[in-house]
Amino acid sequence: MKEPEMKLQLDELEAFVAVAQMGSFAAAAMHINLSQPAITRRVQKLESTLGVQLIVRTARPLHLTPIGREFFAKTKVILGDLEGSILGIREMAQRVTGEVTIGAVPTATSYFLPRVIAEYNRVYPKIRIRILDLSANDVLKAVKDGQAEFGINMVGGQEPDIEFDPLLDDPFVLVCRQDHALAQKREVRWTDIAPYRFTTVGLQSGNRIIMESALADLPGRPRWFYEVQHLTTSLGLVEEGLGVAAVPRMAVARRPNNLLVTRPLIDPVVTRVIGIITRSGGSLTRAAQAFHDLLKEHSSRQQD
Repeated sequence: MKEPEMKLQLDELEAFVAVAQMGSFAAAAMHINLSQPAITRRVQKLESTLGVQLIVRTARPLHLTPIGREFFAKTKVILGDLEGSILGIREMAQRVTGEVTIGAVPTATSYFLPRVIAEYNRVYPKIRIRILDLSANDVLKAVKDGQAEFGINMVGGQEPDIEFDPLLDDPFVLVCRQDHALAQKREVRWTDIAPYRFTTVGLQSGNRIIMESALADLPGRPRWFYEVQHLTTSLGLVEEGLGVAAVPRMAVARRPNNLLVTRPLIDPVVTRVIGIITRSGGSLTRAAQAFHDLLKEHSSRQQD
């Protein structure tokens, strides 16, 4: 017996992707300039055609079913490829529309990512960029669920369904005021920090986990006096003269500050590896692939 023909409408796919990205029908309706009842009908028709439920509407905020998450990730690629094919005819460098969604740990968004975005904008001036600045675990989840096309992260290498492509090594450095005693040293040992009030991030942070693991067997290692949730908070405490902090170099590099200085931390040198994470077996839209390639090129130039 011949299988019944399945006809999926492009506007239904676009409506579903908008709802999945925005997290609500109302926000999706505003995003694509459509009434909420209209976008609801399109998603319902899509679910009816497929014969599966894609969105759990009883939860607040709504979320995708497992099938919905898988369909969302694939649909984004399909729509992106379609858009890329059409826009490629008009010359890729002058795209009329387009969008890239990137997940990134906050330390990458503070200076590294904006420099890459500036370069990307010069080549592709009309591609919109959505940045999900999240914790390491949430970036990982966003990539797994298809909310982000790829992520910039320090974790993911051990995940079976995630590919981790290293970008650069990012060592931890000491941050202190210029008038602090440790500012007189060219390099600072971790044990040198012990007499001073030390600021660190919470146990949920990937940066804290890396430091704790590397220093677990070090006698005389620093003990925290202030614990914060964000590195920017720790820098604020240091600026006020309330102690010192250890942060990834990426978090403070090239940031002008007349009060603070950084010094390499040694014995041991503690380094995290920043990389690009993508879903195993997945493919990127043309716009996302161009950004991915530029990230690789930019990080390679930095380390030359």
